[in-house]
Formats: sequence, C-alpha cells, structure tokens
Amino acid sequence: MTQAKFITFEGIDGSGKSTQARRLAARLGGAVLTREPGGSPGAEEIRQLLLTGDPDRWSAETEILLFTAARRDHLEKTINPALAAGQTVISDRFADSTRVYQGATRGDLRDTVDRLHEVMIGREPDLTFIIDMDPAKALERGLARKSGEDRFEDFGLPFQETLRHGFLALAKSAPERCILIDGNRSEDEVASDIATQYAARI
Repeated sequence: MTQAKFITFEGIDGSGKSTQARRLAARLGGAVLTREPGGSPGAEEIRQLLLTGDPDRWSAETEILLFTAARRDHLEKTINPALAAGQTVISDRFADSTRVYQGATRGDLRDTVDRLHEVMIGREPDLTFIIDMDPAKALERGLARKSGEDRFEDFGLPFQETLRHGFLALAKSAPERCILIDGNRSEDEVASDIATQYAARI
C-alpha cells in the first residue's frame, strides 16, 4: 500500500491553487482535501478573523499568532488523524503561506515564524506545488470572486508582487519538496502538469 502523503498548494491570491488542489484530490480519490486558514472547526472560526475586515485590522505579529493557532488546531484535528489512518492529505495552503505573507512581507519576521513553527507545528509537507502567476491577473481574478474574504487582496498589487517574489524565493530554497508550476495557462494544462509532476515525485 502506498504510504499516505501530505501535499500542499501555495501561491499568491487568485493563482488557481484552490482549484488545482481540488482537481488533484479528485484525481487521486480518497484523499482528504482541506485548507488554511481553516480545515477544522476551531481553525475555521479563526479564518473569519483573519480574512475579513480592514487590511490593517491586525499587526503582522498578531497575524502570525492567529495563523499558528489555527494551524495547530488543523494539525491536531484533521491532518495528523488522516495521515495516521493512511489517507493522503491535500491542503490549500500551509506554513509556507505564513512564511511568505507575514514572515517576508510584513515586517521581516521570518525568524519568528520559523521558531513558532518549530515549537508548535513541527511538520513539513512531503510535496508542495507553488503556482506562479502574473500578479495583476491573479489579483483581478481574486477580487472578481467577491468572496468577502478579500482582506489580503485589499492590500493591492504591490503587495501581491512582493508575495510572488517571496514564493519564488521559497521554491528556490527548498527544491527537494517544492515544485514551481506555471499558472499562466489553462486550468486543464496546469492540472495535467501537476499530475505529471506528482507521478514523478510520489
């Protein structure tokens, strides 16, 4: 039996990662599809605090604590139990998002993010797909959803461009688990590329 794997999808807002996470889960069958912030009842409550309201609602330091609290609950209630039961877990975002969003772009707090992660989370994905996309197109797509969870999109295009560079740097720094995917293609082309890369790695 194939060992259960922990797979994550990362990228800027509107890059298509949520769609591609769903498609890979459907392709694999039997995988647990989850998301961050969220993925467990407690973490979903924290999600509303983080993704709604004024862009300046929280400081970067407070955001790091809230994301870490949500992630810990997600890990305890959803990720670890599923992996222990032999199920592959596919998560739309995980710790890399905090490393880039709060650690690299909102006050140079990467050391704080990494220390909290080591103490409170202590798990990395087996494989991470980082979907790279033109920030202007991704932002337009993200805002068009009108999800009501637009707090980070409301920081504007310069913030999204900074995020993109953060994710590109992350992919370069962790090539053993991160696969960079060109998101400036059709949904089907991106999904096919991800399936090919997954089969080659897992």
